[in-house]
Amino acid sequence: MQSADGASPPRGEGDSGGAELADVISRLRRAMRRAARAADPVGNLSVAQLELLSCLAENPGARPGQLARMLRIAPSSEATLASGLRRAGLITRSGGENDRRTASLTMDGEAAVTRWQQVNERLLRSALAELPPASRDVVASALPALRDLAGLIDALADAPPAGPSGPRPA
Repeated sequence: MQSADGASPPRGEGDSGGAELADVISRLRRAMRRAARAADPVGNLSVAQLELLSCLAENPGARPGQLARMLRIAPSSEATLASGLRRAGLITRSGGENDRRTASLTMDGEAAVTRWQQVNERLLRSALAELPPASRDVVASALPALRDLAGLIDALADAPPAGPSGPRPA
């Protein structure tokens, strides 16, 4: 059996272990990034920079260490990303009550996050409009389960490190 794009299904199709879902999500993420770059060629921020901006939009006033933990990146990587975003005028660092390094989005930073979200929303609306109605209904009905799945995966990221047998069960 072949998928809609003519490719053979990935190994493990139909299994409940997640191989097919992981493959589809990876391909969807790549497709979204490629399409977003094509739709917004002047958007010159990397995905990592956009992720840091989005994380800061969701967590205003976060400190560098908090941002690094939330994004699961090394503190030095957060510092490099933040430095570039500061130079671009997208974030500021200011003194908080106990830490002089709290970060905030500037108006341009907020606009960059909004623009990225709008580009992705337009891409999804356009692609969804091309799907047959039955497929659109399936996607819409899957949203609650996908939200739950995202929350569970976030919780795994926050869990203590896994032992040699893999992640601990949720």
